[in-house]
Amino acid sequence: PDVIIEAQFDDNDAEHGQDHFQDMLTDGVKTLSLDMGEKAKAVGTGDVHRTKQDDGPKANDPKLLPDKVLQRTAKVVYILEKKHSRAATGFIKLLADKNSELFRRCAMFSPVDHRVPRAYVSLADCPPDFVTRPEDYSNTLFICRIVDWKEDSNFATGQLAKSLGQAGEIEPETEGILMEYGVDFSDFSPEALECLPQTLPWVIPPGELAKRRDLR
Repeated sequence: PDVIIEAQFDDNDAEHGQDHFQDMLTDGVKTLSLDMGEKAKAVGTGDVHRTKQDDGPKANDPKLLPDKVLQRTAKVVYILEKKHSRAATGFIKLLADKNSELFRRCAMFSPVDHRVPRAYVSLADCPPDFVTRPEDYSNTLFICRIVDWKEDSNFATGQLAKSLGQAGEIEPETEGILMEYGVDFSDFSPEALECLPQTLPWVIPPGELAKRRDLR
């Protein structure tokens, strides 16, 4: 480029906010206009075949702007690995529109974690008396797995896995956290238990204490 705009930035620039960057961009455009205008005068009358587009300042050219004032953008093209377990704890409730066809087929699952979308779940997965007595389950925690989320829908589609119990109690809350993060808390297999000492109570042999560092 014929004109290069240079600017110095420090940690204090963050305090000026958007107005500071706007002022800097305005000054840059003015500098471009003045420099290009002076250059046009110096050319004289011999360069009559230059077009209007060539004479104008390239104020919109991002190459002329400092990198720090440019907002970098990106586009997600592929999901390499699904880190989230797609499981969430939450509550179920009836849909608000009782006259809709969806009301007869689905209930609404509201996750406790607000980063997880609300989801439609089938009434077949809900307790048998949920439709007639929904207030009985207003404080019951459920585990729901997100199975689909269409682009044109505000809500995902989920499948109820199990009922955990009453919200606020230690056991259902703990089980819900473990399932959300995909932690295997099932019982150890017999093969794993056979590796443990069978004679109880077990104590550390003196020979092991002699050759090991005691970190207890």
